Amino acid sequence: MARNAATLERVAAGIQASGGCADHLAVDLADRRAADDIVSAATRKLHGLDILVNCASLTRNENFFQLTDDSWQAAFDVKCSAPSVCARAAWPALKAGRGSIVNICGIGGRTPLAQTALTGASSAALMAITKSLAQSGVEDGVQVNAINPGLIRTPRIERTVGGADVVGVDPTAALERSSQRAGAIRPGRPEDVASLVAYIISAAGEFLQGAIMDLDGGATKGL
Repeated sequence: MARNAATLERVAAGIQASGGCADHLAVDLADRRAADDIVSAATRKLHGLDILVNCASLTRNENFFQLTDDSWQAAFDVKCSAPSVCARAAWPALKAGRGSIVNICGIGGRTPLAQTALTGASSAALMAITKSLAQSGVEDGVQVNAINPGLIRTPRIERTVGGADVVGVDPTAALERSSQRAGAIRPGRPEDVASLVAYIISAAGEFLQGAIMDLDGGATKGL
């Protein structure tokens, strides 16, 4: 799910063309009613619900003193409130099927910088929500964990960090340099995040509960 229906259609079509199964639903997670729509559609289509991955974000890298009240509110609505509302809506179905929640936070929650106050604050809040939900999950049989991605090569990161919109700039080289400066082995790929999600929710990851895993190629040096 996402807000852009055309993009969702392309992604779903690609999955289907490669032999997979996919459906999509365009919603705005800032709308508190969206969670009920998502859960209803998923449980109806899938005859239950096993996994909820909260990976939406509306954060921006900008100097703390240039961030507006609207920027703060919008970011926390999508990054923190939406996962909470989605978890509440999905919890009965996840409890019934002993399912799993994976929250995608961000390493900025551990190491916020001058330009990442908003990303860091909202990611740290989602980590705290993860820990709280994990305790309830122990009682209800719902697995709850989180992943902190580092620099991941996505279209947004290619624009904002790699300078893809700037004439003459090679975003691939720019991201490599950014990763080197951060002390990471390379920029991450979306597949890296997806693979870790798949491991967490598999039988091999069954003992993970309330874990917050940094996936940043070694960029985070703190304990």
